[in-house]
Amino acid sequence: MRHKERLINGYCTPINKKLEDMCEVNNTIFSEFFLLGFHEFHQLRVLLFLIFLAIYLLIVTENLVIISLVSLCHHLQVPMYMFLRNLAMADLLLTSNIIPKLLQVTWLGGSAISNLSCFIQFYFHCVATYTQSLILTAMAVDRFLAVCHPLRYMSFMNQTFCFHLAFWPWTIPLIAIISETVLVSQLQFCASKILDHFFCDFVPIWQIASSDAEQVKFEDFFLTVLLAFAPFILIFISYIWIFVAIIKIRSIDGRQKAFSTSSSHLASVCTYYVPIIAIYMFPVGENTAYENKMKALLYTSLTPLMNPVLYSMRNQEIKKATQLVFYKRSIKIRRSSIFFLS
Repeated sequence: MRHKERLINGYCTPINKKLEDMCEVNNTIFSEFFLLGFHEFHQLRVLLFLIFLAIYLLIVTENLVIISLVSLCHHLQVPMYMFLRNLAMADLLLTSNIIPKLLQVTWLGGSAISNLSCFIQFYFHCVATYTQSLILTAMAVDRFLAVCHPLRYMSFMNQTFCFHLAFWPWTIPLIAIISETVLVSQLQFCASKILDHFFCDFVPIWQIASSDAEQVKFEDFFLTVLLAFAPFILIFISYIWIFVAIIKIRSIDGRQKAFSTSSSHLASVCTYYVPIIAIYMFPVGENTAYENKMKALLYTSLTPLMNPVLYSMRNQEIKKATQLVFYKRSIKIRRSSIFFLS
């Protein structure tokens, strides 16, 4: 508590005045924010730093392995694994945009971030988050066609259709988030610059805004419905049809094979959407900021960490590709060492 009071006294103006009066009297508009991070666990900041660092290194390693395998192995050049590569790229963008700053905030017990850097982080966070949602939707379409229409799968999933399924999940958020980021950057912050979070998320930003934020709140709600919850409904409907199709399969082996191809994707959907739904749909009590930070930590670190594991743990093609790549690599090392010794 003393640590938090010190931060607030050093970086916040008194809160007993109206925000408008603060802007008029002091005529102060802050040029930077201050991220508190997990100040509730200030005494454990070294341990938290090591945990976050280990998680980040694992995320980077796992997702780079997935990207490399799909890019190098020709037998993985199919829609399912191409979407998985795009998902790994989105996971890397999400975590690399947030966790390095989280490490700094955790190690220092709080850290300043310029307005420009904050808005850039906000932009790429939204892009990565919505891209994940749309890629998961594209993967649901792929699983729906593979399970429910196996004989027509190849005709549906042609090269042009696959290109659009991979192209638009990146393009739509990149364009759509520009207007919201501009509106956020136009907000005034003259009463406080404390963000009780570990990155520049939307809710903590508008909560300390001194100007009217109704327009940007509406646009954020609209984009969330359009790019997150509408895809969730499509995924939900597609899996109803998938489960119905699996039940109709007579052979037990056929059912297990059909379910195994969709279970990893379904698990990724759950790890992505459960924290987001918990943040935006369910009210919380007095510890709103703390609870939202914990939920945000789940979908910014747990989901990117678990996705490669979920898709490789029960996937024989990924396992074979990994063994093949490492085998070829060991052969090259042996040949080079023999040449060097000779």
